[in-house]
Parts: sequence; C-alpha cells; structure tokens
Amino acid sequence: MNLSLVIPVYNEQDNLPFLFEAVQKTMTEINQSWEVILVDDGSRDQTLSVLQHYAEKDPAHIRVISFRRNFGQTAAIAAGLDYAQGKIIILMDADMQNDPADIPMMLAKLDEGYDLVSGWRKERKDDALTRNLPSMLANGLISRVTGVHLHDYGCTLKVYRRDVLEGFRLYGEMHRFIPVYANSVGANITEMPVRHYPRKFGKTKYGLERTAKVILDLFTVKFLVAFASKPIYLFGGTGGLLMIASSIIMLYLLVRRIFFFVGVTGSPLFQVSAMFFILGFQSMLMGLIAELLVRTYHESQRKPTYTIRTTVNLEQDPRD
Repeated sequence: MNLSLVIPVYNEQDNLPFLFEAVQKTMTEINQSWEVILVDDGSRDQTLSVLQHYAEKDPAHIRVISFRRNFGQTAAIAAGLDYAQGKIIILMDADMQNDPADIPMMLAKLDEGYDLVSGWRKERKDDALTRNLPSMLANGLISRVTGVHLHDYGCTLKVYRRDVLEGFRLYGEMHRFIPVYANSVGANITEMPVRHYPRKFGKTKYGLERTAKVILDLFTVKFLVAFASKPIYLFGGTGGLLMIASSIIMLYLLVRRIFFFVGVTGSPLFQVSAMFFILGFQSMLMGLIAELLVRTYHESQRKPTYTIRTTVNLEQDPRD
C-alpha cells in the first residue's frame, strides 16, 4: 500500500456523499495503490450507516472504524494511523472545507525531498472574529514557542512520510502538533497554500474554548520535545536559579545587618530567601527523579534516544 488517507468523521452525514465522490475522483487519478480509513468518532446522526454503505460499495479501498463514543479528533486520527498501511499518510477533515484535489499537488511537493507537507488555508472561509483571529494568534504562539514556523497548524490537510509519525503517541488535542513532533526527529517540513471552502452542511464542532486547550497542550508539547530525554535541564536549571536568587537575597540581608545594623530574621526577605532555597532544592530533586524515570522508560522498553533516516550496508538492528 502506497497511500493511506485518514479522515476523522463526526456528524457529517450530509457531507459524506460529496466527500466520497471527490476522494474517489482524486485517488483514482493517482497511479498508486491507496486506501481510505474513515474513523467515526461516535457520531449521533446517520454517519455510520453512510460509511458502511460506501464501504460495501468499495471494499478494496474504503475501511471504516467506529468508536463506541466521542473520543475527540486526536483519538480518531491516532486510530486511523494505527490501522493505516500506506508508506505515505494523508490527513484531512470530512467537512469538505478542504479539497481532496489538492492532494496530488502536495504529493508532488513531498517528492521534492520533504517528509511533511502542511496545508495552509491562506484564504480561509471561516468567521473572522471567532475562528480566524484566534487561529492566527495561536499559530503565531505555537511557531514562536516550538521553533517550527507554520502559518496554519489547525489545517488538518497534511501529507506525511510514515517514518516521521512513528515513535510518539497522540493524546488530548495534540494532533495539530504533529509537525512539532516530526521536526524533533529531523523531518524536512514545508508548507503550501491549499483551497478552503465555506461549510455547506452541519456546523463546526469547535469554538473559542479550543484556544485554551491549545495553549495548555503547548506546555506539554514543549516539555516533551525539549526536555523529555533530559528533564534535569529544566528542573535543575529552575532549581539553580531559585537557589541563586536565595543566595543573593541572603547576601543583601547580611550586608545590611553588618553595615546598617538591620535585623535579618525580622525582614520578610528572610522568609522569601528560605522559601526560594527550599523550592530550588526540591526542584533539583524532582529533576533527578525525572532522570531516573526517563532512563527506566527508555531502557525497559529498549526505546532509542535517536532516530535514523537511513543506513548503508547495515541490515541488523543492534537491539535484536
């Protein structure tokens, strides 16, 4: 299998006929073996029945996964990735705001040597105040914090080489951070404009509350990418800064006591200094404990701390 198109679906019964028509037309024109994996995320309308109908019509290409309840878009994408067999993975939504006809163009870009091609809804057809503005601010924040500069993290339409998706699991709302994870294993990433259309049927499942989730998930992603294999740098560095601040405050109190005869223990700065020292020492201890956990995680599961793009004249895995 060369191409696996993974599509999470939630209450999209009216959009599915148009989706299947567009996907069938596009994928048939691509001269490669392909499959479409549709993950029903606990839909409450007739989505599952429609999916089963099309799966019966084209069993060679269409696969359906149905959740017992709504687990969220990230879980649906994770399930699709688990069952996908293709060497190249394509992600897109089922709401027909993205155009499957953009897929060949993105595959051609992938052939230029990239590992990930991210869609950019340059002319986005959503509400400017409630969707576009929060998205623009979130994209800027994510790009600045992670160092992976993309205009549109929220665009699901992306094309990946399978090997850059291995080695991590998706939780919460973290599917939009896949490019960040891919970048952490050395993926070559590019972005290209794709078409975007207004939603014809149904309503969006996401509101302003999603922005808060993105910010919270960003803390987790930053920690996992930057400090997952070396947590002592974060906890130890923080602890060191707190202990240095404590020493400076204590030195100030000591100088004030010697030259100006001002009591040390009566000043609130004394309590602040003691608190900073205790917190700093505890932070360092947390860093050491985290280091032990990281080593246990990697060594117990024989997980490497590196990723390999290719080898020459090597066939055996040294871990075997």
